[in-house]
Amino acid sequence: MTRKNLAGLTGVLAAGAFALMTTTAPVSAQHKAPNSQPATAAADTAALPAGTTSLGTVRISRAVKANGEALPAGSYQLRLTGEEPPAPTGATKPYERWVEFVKGGKVVGREVVSVVPKSEIKNVAKGSGPAAGSSKVELLNGNDYLRVWVNRGGTHYLVHLVAA
Repeated sequence: MTRKNLAGLTGVLAAGAFALMTTTAPVSAQHKAPNSQPATAAADTAALPAGTTSLGTVRISRAVKANGEALPAGSYQLRLTGEEPPAPTGATKPYERWVEFVKGGKVVGREVVSVVPKSEIKNVAKGSGPAAGSSKVELLNGNDYLRVWVNRGGTHYLVHLVAA
């Protein structure tokens, strides 16, 4: 390596080090505590249906897994149960229920559904949801997941299934 090349390389390294020093915040300026979270209201469970309720019929266009079990493509009657799954850490317990996929009068699968009141849906899901009294099924995350979104009386029901 010539003296000229060595001088050029040294200049490039020095300029890079200077740029890094001027753009990196000192350790003392970095956050040491988590950001504060917005206050949350108490769970509004008035809109939640009690017992078993029909959510309507949906058409699933591809094979999926519901609660780890295979669920083939087809039309299914969705039935919300009053049964609550074990609540994950941080979840508001009444907002999680089991939904059953019914075909020919027989339960062929079930999955956890998130029940979201109208006042909270903008904080939970992006995009426009289905109109009141209807549903939509959409592929998510590079076609790896399928979301069944039902809007019944302004209350939203979100079921997330893994593509098989």
